[in-house]
Amino acid sequence: MAPAPPGPGTVGDRALREKEHAENFPVALRILPRDLRADLVAVYDVARVIDDLGDESAAADRTPGLLRFQRDLERAFRGDQPHERVLRDLLPAIRRRDLELDPFNRLVRANLQDQRVATYATQAELEDYCVLSADPVGRIVLRVFGVRDPAAERLSDRVCTALQLIEHCQDVAEDRRNGRVYLPQADLAAFGATEADLDAPTTSRPVRLAVAAQTARALDLLTEGAALLDRLHGWARLAVAGYIAGGLATLDALRRARWDVLAGTPRPRKTDVLAHLIALLVRPAAHVRRIREGGRLS
Repeated sequence: MAPAPPGPGTVGDRALREKEHAENFPVALRILPRDLRADLVAVYDVARVIDDLGDESAAADRTPGLLRFQRDLERAFRGDQPHERVLRDLLPAIRRRDLELDPFNRLVRANLQDQRVATYATQAELEDYCVLSADPVGRIVLRVFGVRDPAAERLSDRVCTALQLIEHCQDVAEDRRNGRVYLPQADLAAFGATEADLDAPTTSRPVRLAVAAQTARALDLLTEGAALLDRLHGWARLAVAGYIAGGLATLDALRRARWDVLAGTPRPRKTDVLAHLIALLVRPAAHVRRIREGGRLS
């Protein structure tokens, strides 16, 4: 991810739309009502800017910019006029959807953690990080759709953690260049890999095995989280199915690449996203379970 400088007007509309189109999943399906699309895009833009502020090389401490953005975020939730344009654009969603500050603050905390934590020893530690970096996004999305159901939130957390793990697998090379490794150290050791292996032009067998282990865990989480679709209706169900479909299509891409994530970034095909979306809308749990039990991705 390209780093963004701090301060007002952090990222322009064009750059944000380019990043949105590069995502694994449709951020806001075009068939959604205009107000829902606008609010989802506004939420995405804020989350994207927070990530960009924290995503520069570990050699540069992005803490001041993140803290400055957090203060502006708090200003927006107090009802004051924020300095950042993306936060001004978020104001209608805050009012319309009764959004809460805490999930956004957790996204900032995740990126602050990135400034001081470069590796994770175990899967449990990595998933604790996802509680800050990924799960809040799902909870914000549910709130945009008016869903206030603790059971749905817990299932959403499974989905969001899975999507984060999948993105980590895609971005191994980029994260390594930024001084971070999101493959658990325990996995690397178990498969006989070292961090130095991540600097190679192509992925060694031990690293491929570590990536494959992560994709298997992500699929397990998506299998659990797919039950969320049975608790949603209307536009919410369609939108969330799109996110899960994007995750499944990205797992397809990783498998097609035989988990070689260093030679290039595996990207999902739109046709795969659509195929998974249709299947998820018909029988969500059965579709994901069939992929998992078959031991393969389409």
